[in-house]
Amino acid sequence: MVGVRQFDEEAVLAAALETFWRQGFAATSMPDLARATGVQRGSLYNAFGDRETLFLRAFDLYETRFLEAAEASLQGDDAEGMLDRFFDTAIATMTHGSPARGCLTTKTATDGSLASDRVGERVRGLLTALADIVEAALTRPGMSRQLVLDPGETAQVVVTFTRGLAVMERVHGDPAALRRNAAALTRALVVRPVRAPSGG
Repeated sequence: MVGVRQFDEEAVLAAALETFWRQGFAATSMPDLARATGVQRGSLYNAFGDRETLFLRAFDLYETRFLEAAEASLQGDDAEGMLDRFFDTAIATMTHGSPARGCLTTKTATDGSLASDRVGERVRGLLTALADIVEAALTRPGMSRQLVLDPGETAQVVVTFTRGLAVMERVHGDPAALRRNAAALTRALVVRPVRAPSGG
């Protein structure tokens, strides 16, 4: 029927997200998206308006999934364990697949896509929301005394470091090295217990 969508919008957005994630926004064309989704270009234009709008809709899906996973990793009352799980989640997200798909946020920030005000606003919003989630977790009772820096500073360092991890993943493709570096930062951010001197 004319005017009725003949596709599953959620499935289309999921397929579009995977394509944008692997190729980056700047390198993804509407023909690429038509092939990936199995929906003709004309129908994609009719449904979403343009490539940028489709990207933003797919990015919404990515943001929701990523922030939910990040928040789930930041449970408990042990700062070191929380940060370890958070970094594990971030690393697993960017190294998933064969070849690994990388980090959509970092790809978008470095491929010229931020020239679009709408895309730039969405990327900045995700990183701000991520920092807020980390800070909220680290301000729970008993957390601040486990940290070298205050919770807000710690959150900013942690989020900034995830961007560096994303770049190093692209350069070296070594998940084990990413985990070692993340563990080293966690140790630097968390107050180490003072050991009592051994008797002699």
